[in-house]
Amino acid sequence: MATEAIKTTVVPQVDRISFLPNLFGELCVRVENAVYDHMREIAPDYRGGFWEFVQISGGGGYLRPPGKEHRLTCANGYEGTVSADAAGIIATTYALSHLSFQYPLQLLAERYMQLRVLTMEHPECEAILDAID
Repeated sequence: MATEAIKTTVVPQVDRISFLPNLFGELCVRVENAVYDHMREIAPDYRGGFWEFVQISGGGGYLRPPGKEHRLTCANGYEGTVSADAAGIIATTYALSHLSFQYPLQLLAERYMQLRVLTMEHPECEAILDAID
């Protein structure tokens, strides 16, 4: 029996207000700010902008920065250029990982694992794993 491929959908403008609270509960503002902070740390050329919110089929989601691609320099030694989609997965994964030490909630662990499953099917899987591991 084949498993269905994971799909991602950009959250429509009308649903943006409820997306992060539904995804991260009371930590939604902390997670959102942590994603932006991590992006500033790992992407030396990043200058802000309007991020898209992306829903993952089967649950979960992440934030995607503006632009087509981003050059990353990560603390673990990874350096490379990835799509905005991969950069968003990386920044969101970093945020969830770091916040899980401060807020050891099952919800953060579930959202992290949903991103990990998506990563394994992503065309830039190797780069994402190199950046987050």
